[in-house]
Amino acid sequence: MEPAVIGDVDTALDHLHAVVGDVHRAMTTVVQGKDEAVRTALTVLLAGGHLLIEDVPGVGKTLLAKTLAHTIDSTVRRIQFTPDLLPSDVTGVSVFNQDTHAFEFRPGAIFANVVVGDEINRASPKTQSALLESMEEHQVTVDGRTYPLPGPFIVMATQNPLEMEGTYPLPEAQRDRFMARISMGYPSPAAELAMLDTHGAGSPLEGLAPVTDAATVAGLVGVVERLHASPAVRQYVVDLVTATRASRYLRLGASPRAGLQLLRASRARAALQGRDHVLPDDVQELLVPVLAHRVLLASEAELSGMGAQDVLGAVLADVPVPSRPR
Repeated sequence: MEPAVIGDVDTALDHLHAVVGDVHRAMTTVVQGKDEAVRTALTVLLAGGHLLIEDVPGVGKTLLAKTLAHTIDSTVRRIQFTPDLLPSDVTGVSVFNQDTHAFEFRPGAIFANVVVGDEINRASPKTQSALLESMEEHQVTVDGRTYPLPGPFIVMATQNPLEMEGTYPLPEAQRDRFMARISMGYPSPAAELAMLDTHGAGSPLEGLAPVTDAATVAGLVGVVERLHASPAVRQYVVDLVTATRASRYLRLGASPRAGLQLLRASRARAALQGRDHVLPDDVQELLVPVLAHRVLLASEAELSGMGAQDVLGAVLADVPVPSRPR
């Protein structure tokens, strides 16, 4: 697709920058010292994907998700994943109405623009699987009937490390539905000191007002979808994904869905950088957040002390970068 068909791309990107700038400023008043995590969350939002936030308890995983939800004037639902949570609690259930003598569908918590899934890996695999259709196809099927989800639609889920007590590993199919995974990490001493001043008197979310709405976000997602990605850049994405499948350090490489989501996320990053086209730099910057949670390490990598980030770094070094991206 050539940039000429986008229309007035400069105006669209200016509007995108204004809206995202307002959201970014609002979020950083609450989520302090985690600018990279905020930028990645906004990238996933603009790319129309879902975000998995993994880290130890108490570092602000849920706060990041709830802060993004508060900045958008849209429907927001929070699901606390627990071992006794049922799939119907997520998707909804058909209930027999005695007055009409017919079954009526009662939507579950997944029917919202922004869904905050707290501690997703504390629920059973059966309940986790209830998210698969909704995250991929933006719809829910109950008793043979399909119900569309509102747009835009994003799931922001938090997850504790697997060694924490009472957690279940996310199935590979579930992890593959998330566009990116990030870790919050501990704040710097300066940021932690600022948190004591701003968060000590009460919840920082109480005074946070929406700065945009669902319709605007949906329009921005449409702008990002139309940004130009040259054949060379698309081939670069395919080469990187293919290289993960051939790596001797991985027993499971990235799926075709991973390549699609890597390109979508790269378009969103290009938009945030003020460009109407994707560069190899965008792909390289997002390779680890988009692919690291999808691949499985081989025993050789584990014995060598290599993590997914190390293996993907080696893949980046081995795959030639296109010289003329446009």
